[in-house]
Amino acid sequence: MSKIQQPSNQIKLTNVSIVRLKKGGKRFEVACYKNKVQEWRTGVETNLDDVLQISNVFVNVSKGEVAKAGDLQKAFSTSDVHSVVKEILKKGEVQVGEKERDHDLTALRKEIATLVAEKCVEPETQRPYPVSMIEKAMAEAGYSAKQNKTAKSQVSECIKLLQSDSSLPIQRARMRVRVSMPTADSKRLREKIIEGAEKVEDDETGKDEWEVVSSE
Repeated sequence: MSKIQQPSNQIKLTNVSIVRLKKGGKRFEVACYKNKVQEWRTGVETNLDDVLQISNVFVNVSKGEVAKAGDLQKAFSTSDVHSVVKEILKKGEVQVGEKERDHDLTALRKEIATLVAEKCVEPETQRPYPVSMIEKAMAEAGYSAKQNKTAKSQVSECIKLLQSDSSLPIQRARMRVRVSMPTADSKRLREKIIEGAEKVEDDETGKDEWEVVSSE
């Protein structure tokens, strides 16, 4: 009995992260190892062989359909696969499955909550909250993390929302700052430094040095 042969322009791949770029009216895709695309874009990973599951350009990774050289030439003005792959990796959109998206969003929310817990305290006791309490307050306030932004860039917005829309008493933790300088310079700068402090804990002027300790 004869065997059914898979067409030569079809390659089956599984467990991949797909990067897609539409250009010249056509769709082009590359098949990458999960989590490697971002590492390549940030420069952590520089070896394309460690990023790509296979060094080729597809029109449909799921179906294993490889792009034709003529289509690459028309869309990218070159049929050089290596050059096309690099452009797709640089400009393309990473396709994320629903389960993976949910997992990434959960991890992002956890990271934001952890950063908020590190920066904030309960106003009366000045003690930090457990991350779990911050997460509950985020849910209560209806906070929605943005997957296209880093956790760090979303912390300030999250804190403001918790303060306005949650029942959790919360404020930024005060920083204790110590400033010292030659006494001659303090005569010129002392007033500005004191004005910028929320609370002055210590203010001493010596013969050669001025020192102030404040909370901000």
